[in-house]
Amino acid sequence: MGFDVSQVGQVTLFEIGPQLIVGNREELKEHVLRQLNSGDRKFLIDFAQTGYIDSSGLGVLVSLSKAILEKGGELRLSCLDENLCMLFELTKLNALFQIADSKEEALKGF
Repeated sequence: MGFDVSQVGQVTLFEIGPQLIVGNREELKEHVLRQLNSGDRKFLIDFAQTGYIDSSGLGVLVSLSKAILEKGGELRLSCLDENLCMLFELTKLNALFQIADSKEEALKGF
């Protein structure tokens, strides 16, 4: 598995491993959608351990954001390193997601 899942209060936290790529994106998508369909509405994906996201990883994040918003939920991201921040800026995805510098900051006000 390319990620760990835990609950922090009412927030479902996904801590992604070194990469979010074609090889593990579908597993993440299925797990988030399963949680969403079981009633979870607050999601945080933490990238503190992640150094690389490929185009399929970005695509799954966009897809999940749409699915979560359609059910009245919210998806936040945290701990993007400098390269990942640049990737989100270049792809304009920083406008789609609420991105926090730390997990703690992302959890505030959820």
